Amino acid sequence: MRELIFIEPVFKETIWGGKRLHDDYGYDIPSDHTGECWAISAHPNGDCRIASGEYKGMTLSELYKEHGELFGKKGAGEFPLLVKIIDAKADLSIQVHPDDVYAAKHENGSLGKTECWYILDCDEDAQIVIGHNAKDHEEVKEMIENKRWDEFIRVVPVHKGDFFQIVPGTVHAIKTGTVILETQQSSDVTYRVYDYDRLQNGKPRDLHIKQSIDVIRAPFVPDTALKKTEKILDANVTTLVECEYYRVKKIDLEGETVIDENASFVNVSVLEGEGKAGDVRIKKGMHFIVPCGYGPLKLSGNMMLIISAVPQRK
Repeated sequence: MRELIFIEPVFKETIWGGKRLHDDYGYDIPSDHTGECWAISAHPNGDCRIASGEYKGMTLSELYKEHGELFGKKGAGEFPLLVKIIDAKADLSIQVHPDDVYAAKHENGSLGKTECWYILDCDEDAQIVIGHNAKDHEEVKEMIENKRWDEFIRVVPVHKGDFFQIVPGTVHAIKTGTVILETQQSSDVTYRVYDYDRLQNGKPRDLHIKQSIDVIRAPFVPDTALKKTEKILDANVTTLVECEYYRVKKIDLEGETVIDENASFVNVSVLEGEGKAGDVRIKKGMHFIVPCGYGPLKLSGNMMLIISAVPQRK
């Protein structure tokens, strides 16, 4: 029987990061300005290592390349998903991501970036940026070039447990006091539209105005996907989103349940509580992959987990 693949996260220091990755999850972070935990990643900018077992010490990209059978992989390609926990002590830049076609052409063959956010925690009065108020693409261009930020940017209140799907071309930003679990395509392409005129090392950070104007969709159309919850043994399992690139579910467990996805492999993040995955003890802050061929995974304990998988192509 194949074993679960436990992952060692990679941490990123940022101008806007804090220390909640240590305070809330017990991670050994590099500083009190740590913004990102790349929890399950084979991207070259943050390639996680296998934490235990037969493949301990290998990077996830090496494992994916050399043991494609664990992921149901046929032929070439790259690990398709990236899972992060993000701690925004301060506002992130206003940004937008390209789709696969634009990124392949303009970013050295990179994937585009479709992503989604589950709000793990936030301040009582927290907000995020999602979308814009321009009526068409011409107004997008005019508002950005004339720095009409207050009129352009669409700000909405946010609460613990909220969920957002962010497709390429969507203007967005995580703001102060918010911690999220992000599931995304394995891409690190971000275009900054606006950065509040902040300085880093005495200089403004680079903006990507032309690329942003190229890819922003107008008018903005809010995502209206409905969450669907079902009872599976002792767990409430909520499908948060299913799109071309991923299927993401939240599991609220008190007792026992089974993960049995129609997918080649499944990413699992333990975000509250503790328990067991099969016979292995797991707790808050742990991340692992259920490999192809493992079969149904029995979970037991009191936990909240978020899982992601690549939908099987029909």
